[in-house]
Amino acid sequence: MKFLLMVYTDPVLLDALPEGEFDRLMKGCLHKADELRAAGILLDSQQLELPATARSVRTRNDSTHVLDGPFAEAKEVFAGFNLIEAPNIEEAVRIAHSFPWTRTGSIEVRPVRDLEAVRERVGA
Repeated sequence: MKFLLMVYTDPVLLDALPEGEFDRLMKGCLHKADELRAAGILLDSQQLELPATARSVRTRNDSTHVLDGPFAEAKEVFAGFNLIEAPNIEEAVRIAHSFPWTRTGSIEVRPVRDLEAVRERVGA
């Protein structure tokens, strides 16, 4: 079963890290990702640029608007993701816990819906 580990970070907590600590954590995170990828557990992972570089697209009443930055103000920002394969959500949570970013934000673990089953159900 696939799970998406969505990494959220709190910029205040990241900024409060001692000099060099972010790089040390990032290096460990990348080594962990390499191990998981080699074991066939990590399917994909990406880190996102800062929210200020984003655009939000919204359509309401047939009118589309493009806004700078994220739409919602939040303490934690979506920083990246890991797509993994795990037998169950408990194992996915264990894997999420092995990444350091739970200390500077949170990692949401969400099962990935089988899109082929949805496609079949709706006849697409």
